[in-house]
Amino acid sequence: MSTSELVWFKSSYSGSQGDACIEMAKGTQAIHVRDSKDQLSPELALSPKAWSSFVSYAAQS
Repeated sequence: MSTSELVWFKSSYSGSQGDACIEMAKGTQAIHVRDSKDQLSPELALSPKAWSSFVSYAAQS
């Protein structure tokens, strides 16, 4: 699956004011993350385990 075929989601906490936000898409082997304001910017590809750790950490903040 190429990243152009991914379905991207932005957080429901994201504002409509052009705030700093990320989008994520679930691929077959990785979770992809990109800047929602610059969709052509480089993307991060995280393993499901790394994504889960990040989400757990972020939820504690």
